[in-house]
Amino acid sequence: MKSEVEYSGLSESEVLASRERYGENILTPPARTPMWKLFLEKFSDPIIRILLIALLLSVAVAVYHIATGEAGMSALFEPAGIVLAILLATVVGFLFEMSAAKKFDILNQVNDDLPVKVIRGGHMLEIPKREIVVGDIVMLNAGDEIPADGILLSAVSVQVNESSLTGEPMATKTTIEADFDKEATYPSNAVMNGSTMLGGYGVMQVTQVGDATEYGKVYTGSQIENNTQTPLDKQLNTLASFITKASYIIAAVIFIARTVIYLTEHPVIDWLLFGSYLLSTAMIAVTVIVVAVPEGLPMSVTLSLAMSMKRMLANNNLVRKMHACETMGAASVICTDKTGTLTQNQMRVHEAAFDYIPESGVEDIIFESIAANSTAHLDEAAGSVKVLGNPTEGALLLWLADRGVDYAALRRHAEVIEQLTFSTERKYMATVVQSPLLNHRVLYVKGAPEYVMNFCSDRVTSSGNVPMTDSRPMLEEKLLQYQNQAMRTLGFAYALVEPDEVCFIAGHLAPHIKLTFLGITAIADPVRKEVPAAVSDCLNAGIKVKIVTGDTPATAREIARQISLWTPEDGDRNIIIGPEFAALDDKTLLERIPDLKVIARARPMDKERLVRLLQSQDEVVAVTGDGTNDAPALNAAQVGLSMGDGTSVAKEASDITIIDNSFGSITKAVLWGRSLYRNIQKFILFQMTINVAACLIVLIGAFLGTESPLTVTQMLWVNLIMDTFAALALASLPPDERVMRDKPRHLNDNIVTRPMAGGIIGTGIAFVLLLFGLLQYFKHVDITSLAQFDLSLFFTHFFNFAPVPGGLTRYELTLFFSIFVFLQFWNMFNAKAFGNVQSAFDRLASCKGFLWVTLIILAGQILIVSLGGALFSVTPLQPMDWVYIFVATSAVLWIGEIYRLIRRWIA
Repeated sequence: MKSEVEYSGLSESEVLASRERYGENILTPPARTPMWKLFLEKFSDPIIRILLIALLLSVAVAVYHIATGEAGMSALFEPAGIVLAILLATVVGFLFEMSAAKKFDILNQVNDDLPVKVIRGGHMLEIPKREIVVGDIVMLNAGDEIPADGILLSAVSVQVNESSLTGEPMATKTTIEADFDKEATYPSNAVMNGSTMLGGYGVMQVTQVGDATEYGKVYTGSQIENNTQTPLDKQLNTLASFITKASYIIAAVIFIARTVIYLTEHPVIDWLLFGSYLLSTAMIAVTVIVVAVPEGLPMSVTLSLAMSMKRMLANNNLVRKMHACETMGAASVICTDKTGTLTQNQMRVHEAAFDYIPESGVEDIIFESIAANSTAHLDEAAGSVKVLGNPTEGALLLWLADRGVDYAALRRHAEVIEQLTFSTERKYMATVVQSPLLNHRVLYVKGAPEYVMNFCSDRVTSSGNVPMTDSRPMLEEKLLQYQNQAMRTLGFAYALVEPDEVCFIAGHLAPHIKLTFLGITAIADPVRKEVPAAVSDCLNAGIKVKIVTGDTPATAREIARQISLWTPEDGDRNIIIGPEFAALDDKTLLERIPDLKVIARARPMDKERLVRLLQSQDEVVAVTGDGTNDAPALNAAQVGLSMGDGTSVAKEASDITIIDNSFGSITKAVLWGRSLYRNIQKFILFQMTINVAACLIVLIGAFLGTESPLTVTQMLWVNLIMDTFAALALASLPPDERVMRDKPRHLNDNIVTRPMAGGIIGTGIAFVLLLFGLLQYFKHVDITSLAQFDLSLFFTHFFNFAPVPGGLTRYELTLFFSIFVFLQFWNMFNAKAFGNVQSAFDRLASCKGFLWVTLIILAGQILIVSLGGALFSVTPLQPMDWVYIFVATSAVLWIGEIYRLIRRWIA
């Protein structure tokens, strides 16, 4: 459909020429990494790398044993187990990230086909947004999304929401140069792509499209790869390096020591026997390296991260990058925006000071005044109420809705005769209506209270109408109170006018008009109910919170006060504005940053610079943002948190999307991250204890010349317990609120803490001594049942290294195998209790995954021993021996419980 208009616009040939020169109005989509490359990236994990090395060495050992006839094809079970661990760790993580990416794409769909009204060839047309070109004349009305960057040719009461670019929820635009706001981020006659028309109407000429727009520039910048290494990556690198060096050192010690011993015992060397001995020694050394590698660690990390991704989604956190789950738990600073995260992003009436008598009918006059003297609308079609138009006017309509008043019906029945829309120059809006309520023509005025009061002669009060001069001081006192709380205030007035009476002259109220003042409202974007408690949780957890916003210092400081971030002791050193922040050099800022709580009037690069400076002080920084202006900081931070209704640019630059936009969900992400890290530590504690024990057993056996009492298939089952089952059990532990009492860990902390190292070495040595003692006992005492176990003989034979003919019976080896497994079984409970948990039984009933795994291990061990036969080199045990093993090995748990009890008493 076409209609004649005053602008001619571009011709068809000019459109084609413009598109050829400046390009289309579409944003270049972010380059997606191919799936095969994403999968291969999983192998860059430091632990996976040493597992690959261990796999090669394990294959070499297996081939050697098969070639020498020491073992059959069962020797390949160990490398097969390592392959399985590698595939589980890489494939699970890959699949979960792919699933998150699909959910993200659905959440982040961009519509380039939105209809836009343009003028071309002297006619108004409706074309898709993507077809806009530089030079196009675009018609803008309230509610429209601005499709490209441009300059206003005409503007009537234009107000735009620029929060996606500047953080400013409402900016006034004009073509009158005298009214330009010199402090505005963008010129007052410029409108930008990604902004939304709140009110008024205008005509713009497009100056930039697509990637050349301000929105597009930030979008392109947000696609730069974020190579910030996560804290967990650093810690796993350190652990991998330590394990590699330690295993190589032990292997070298074994090789050198056994060589020296051989040369000492054999003055005359038989080079053939010596070569065979060296090869055997090399295989023992390689076995130590393989045993030392924590095969289940990458799978444990992956499972923990994957399960956290799934559960965090239920808490409104859509995690796109798996390691962001854990990194959020390491956050030491959260740089948050204000609008939509701390606040509801919906202006509401905080207080309405209408001092009237309801019975007099003045209440109905106020309702009609608000409904008729407004250009905003409420959209309730989507099931939730959405304001269309000026958010301040929308707040008044919401106030009516809360009282059950149908603003649309009031507006429909009150016929508008004349109207002056709001302007920054007038500071008020006025509408003349034919009121069915008063059966008279009425002038309604609302605007800045100090301006509206100047037109008033009376004020409606509970005692009737009183002179404005008498009541004005009290009103001004109340206004000051509201303004000190950074609230927007509106004054309301009305007058009965005659049908032929002139109300407006030259765009202003006629001088003779005398209004009656109705009252004032205080309007603000209210803080979300859950935010103060969530911020308090972060502060108590040692996480610093900094508000970075494009809003005014007064508003930002008031919000900080309402969420208990700003205290009475805080002053000028704790707040700074963007221009001042940008003017300071890095050295001065580094001294100032620890005290800063609020950065107001911030620009995009201010936020990114803040993140970089904080990171230079070894802080782990999380950044929240919903606008295009937030993308550089989101990308620079260790964790970028975009909002669910934020721009696609912000979401592309982020690691986690907070679907419900709430700071409370961010606190839950911290809880999940910290709990996840603690679960990973628990698994490391569990598995490294077994690895230390296994390495020491191989080491002792290498010098004593004894063979391993566990067969390859038995070790495969033990590895299954250590790796898959323990990973599942400890990764499935639910989040623990107590982790929020801890302070953030330092970026350079080791994942293996001193208490963990003490537990690993101490428990590992204790297990080795017990197991070595059992082997010595079984060698010298013929055991057919544990009922005949003699503790005195245990200690008697402990150091009896004399060779014993016949070796161990299958029943004795089965006992040893079962005792070894049950020691690890009970130690898994101790690992569960690591940290600030008071007991292994704490919240045990809620740890359903853990309980299921323990049952599987118990049932599996009994079935293998009872039915495994020749495959597992076992023989069935007597029922009472199972009881003895279960009770005796449980001492591992009870000793741990006593230790935790003593530690609590000391603390």
